[in-house]
Amino acid sequence: EGIRAAGGTPMEFNTIAISDGVSMGTEGMKASLISREVIADSIELVVRGHLLDGLVCLVGCDKTIPAAAMALGRLDVPGVVLYNGTIYPGVYKGRRNATIVTVFEAVGAYRAGKISLDELYEIENAACPGAGACGGQYTANTMSTALEFLGLSPAGLNGIPAEDPAKDEAARRTGEIAMTLVRHDIRPSSIVTREALENAIASVAATGGSTNAVLHLLAIAHEFGIPLELDDFGRIADRTPIVADMQPGGRFTAADMYEAGGVALVMRELLKRDLLDGSCRTVDGRTIAEIAAAAVE
Repeated sequence: EGIRAAGGTPMEFNTIAISDGVSMGTEGMKASLISREVIADSIELVVRGHLLDGLVCLVGCDKTIPAAAMALGRLDVPGVVLYNGTIYPGVYKGRRNATIVTVFEAVGAYRAGKISLDELYEIENAACPGAGACGGQYTANTMSTALEFLGLSPAGLNGIPAEDPAKDEAARRTGEIAMTLVRHDIRPSSIVTREALENAIASVAATGGSTNAVLHLLAIAHEFGIPLELDDFGRIADRTPIVADMQPGGRFTAADMYEAGGVALVMRELLKRDLLDGSCRTVDGRTIAEIAAAAVE
């Protein structure tokens, strides 16, 4: 709707995804990282084969998010990535903090004889109450955050939970942004710079995010032709404090982060400490510094 309203013609196509949650602990897990390359390849083939002018990547899990960024690096057509959003945490024993890891831990507790089968079943029913990606700062939410810092996702729109009514408007706004990028020929290569990649790495460190971000940001940097090494992650992490107390290491979920004011607050806190390049631009036309300045708690 946003693309049409802005004068464009949207053409939708799909790709595949492997669920880490379903394949966990099985031989199927070997398919997960490989799927990232297949997803990137399929996006690249359709856009090149059909000579599309721009691209909106709708993503929702561990490998579709980095794969979309990798495809944009290869294609370098005007494009944007929108994350479908986090799941809301479930309510268990009066606390709204039950996530997929709560289920994994409960399985272990049951096998160790610490909880009953009925209690395990109750936890399973409570932990994932609706649509969306895993609720803590696991790989999906980590990479969603990183792409906002990298500039390929519209600021504040990724963090809206999947079932929040505001997600519909976020999708329409993303379509409008895509058309602005096409009309002004603003390409991903003008947004993803070495400084932007360092901002993304800092976002992972500052939120206690998934170490899978190392695999994915190295791959994204490679597709954009930007030198990046494993030691860079250690250097940036050493100087970056954790400013968001996120699960699984901390107390809060991605939905809590959104309700508190979103990842713009993380940008603001890191800019206070001179740990980000605030001049880096994003797909919505603003700089990181401008986004942080507009943050509202």
